[in-house]
Amino acid sequence: MRDAPFVLDFAALSERDRPLVGGKAASLGALLAAGCPVPPGFALTTAAYRYFLEANGLTGLFRLDHSDGANLDEAAAALSRRVEEAFLAAALPDDLASEFAASYARLGQLVGSEAPIVAVRSSAADEDSQTASFAGQHETYLGIQGFEQLARAARRCWASAYTPRAIAYRIHRGLPLEDAAVGVAVQILVEPRAAGVLFTLSPRTGDRSLVVIEGSWGLGQAVVAGEVTPDEYVVSKVTLEILRKQVNPKPFRYRRGGPDGSLVREELSPEQASAPCLDDAEVVELAQRARALEKHFGYPIDVEWAITEEPSKGTIYFLQCRPETVWSQKERPAVTLVANNPIMAIAQTLVRPAGNPRS
Repeated sequence: MRDAPFVLDFAALSERDRPLVGGKAASLGALLAAGCPVPPGFALTTAAYRYFLEANGLTGLFRLDHSDGANLDEAAAALSRRVEEAFLAAALPDDLASEFAASYARLGQLVGSEAPIVAVRSSAADEDSQTASFAGQHETYLGIQGFEQLARAARRCWASAYTPRAIAYRIHRGLPLEDAAVGVAVQILVEPRAAGVLFTLSPRTGDRSLVVIEGSWGLGQAVVAGEVTPDEYVVSKVTLEILRKQVNPKPFRYRRGGPDGSLVREELSPEQASAPCLDDAEVVELAQRARALEKHFGYPIDVEWAITEEPSKGTIYFLQCRPETVWSQKERPAVTLVANNPIMAIAQTLVRPAGNPRS
């Protein structure tokens, strides 16, 4: 018997819905509630994921097999292959497929397309939290068009909870493999002029007085995957003054390709490659919005953004938001009283990063 919906619109979501729709989708609902521009879309819930498993007899699949003496890496790779093959061979139950298709059709009506082009993002329930980000562990498919391709992309997103790196991350964090609850975020794909990430602190030093923006031409895939050295803009969080601007060569960009989510890599002229991807007004607006978002959430954040030319030049969208999890997990300074002095002083700071900050 169903105890939860299979599909929920982003506008109906908040952080309270993380167990039902996963971190990415819940954050998109929270962004909308905070007044941020987010491409429209909906979430396929963790209830849909579990229903798919049960209907296809897949609930006992998630066990590491060391019976042949395989080490952890080999066992994780073998499990990942088994999961992907089983998920792609299995069909969506008819009632789930019907609701999924109806939601996709409604999204198309909203934007005036029978087969809208969408981004499909995995959204695990235990990702993008303040203690476990899973950033880069699960998959996103850009440029998906048509329900057949969408249903396949959703199954691939579910399977990506069991890539070798995601398995290793779950084991390292002490998270049971069989408890992975995966939602899927489906949203209209905007074709950006430029895209990238921003941080409401310095990813190098942890300085919380700064907003650091990184960007490049086209879809943000090249930045997120580390394939280009993006432009970097450092902005004062207090005054919104641009303190530093580093424009780097960006020799190519990605744009959407076929309906299966394939991307096209497009080489750029030397002039465009060396030009800044943002103007000063766009940098300041991104920093201003980031500052307001950090105040709204109450902690440092990491945001994926895109800027398009439509409906007007410099239209900003936020595509994803997560808590910053490197500097926020370092130990706080210990505070003590200096002998014979009523003024409190920091006695010692132990710096133990949770991971390597982005450069």
